Amino acid sequence: MQDLVRILELYGLQLVFAGVLLDQGGLPLPSFSLVVVAAGVATETGAPIWPIFAVAVLATLVADLIWFAGGRRFGAAMLRMICRVSLSPDSCVGTTRRIYTRWGAPSLIFSKYVPGLAAVATTLAGETRIPIGRFALYDGIGAALWAGGGVALGVIFHDAINAVLDELELLGNWALVLLAAAVVVFVAVKWWQRWRFRMRIRMARISPAELLDLLRTKVKVAILDARTADRRERTGWIPGSLWVSKVEELQLGFYEQVVVYCDCPNDATAALIAKQLHARGIAHVRPLAGGLDAWLGQGGVIERGPSPA
Repeated sequence: MQDLVRILELYGLQLVFAGVLLDQGGLPLPSFSLVVVAAGVATETGAPIWPIFAVAVLATLVADLIWFAGGRRFGAAMLRMICRVSLSPDSCVGTTRRIYTRWGAPSLIFSKYVPGLAAVATTLAGETRIPIGRFALYDGIGAALWAGGGVALGVIFHDAINAVLDELELLGNWALVLLAAAVVVFVAVKWWQRWRFRMRIRMARISPAELLDLLRTKVKVAILDARTADRRERTGWIPGSLWVSKVEELQLGFYEQVVVYCDCPNDATAALIAKQLHARGIAHVRPLAGGLDAWLGQGGVIERGPSPA
């Protein structure tokens, strides 16, 4: 497909920069494949490879610095925005919090290869206010490994890439239709995954106002904190709430109502734990709508100090 090859020869660097920037910025674009193809075409035509690598790394760092600055400035609000612009399931926030809590800044080295981890990890790095030099070191290594992997694949498999482009050339204008259809299918699959996840966590919520009213009555209420231990210690918790990491290890006595809260978008982690408790036969359990932020917004207080077991 000579037209496509010609476009990549003339505008390959601009396309790689734009594609990687938008992809790392949260839009569902297969930028890694774009880096692979650009490197393959460059190898086939004898063009230098290093500019593709450099541009991909630069675009990645620009996007990551934006997420980092947003996390430092807006904290949890930035995480909620990620889930509004991304097609990845919201559970990535809870999972990423745990990965980042375990590995810290070094998790940025491999985050680009883990679906849903890259933007959230860089935002968490800003939210936890690590020094920007430390962030740039680990994120730069991660960006170089990610871009280097794409370039290496393009160089190694340039013959196969060229063969695919030749086949596309035979299809003429239909090739562009197929490429456009592939992008549409990719986005549609992401949307389907998001819809399926939203259906999975769909259940009745309890509002902060309702919880405050419930706590004033004589009803026995168990409040479960579904956030990470590090997050709980740093930001405090709803008075009397118990931290839960694994539902299997949770030993609950008799409670008339059980409320689970988190600080993730769409109350995703809290809803998943509530679903697991339902499966264990606990009927009256609901996630707290809006999580800890909504609780504070309704005038609810938080507690700090030694965490209840």
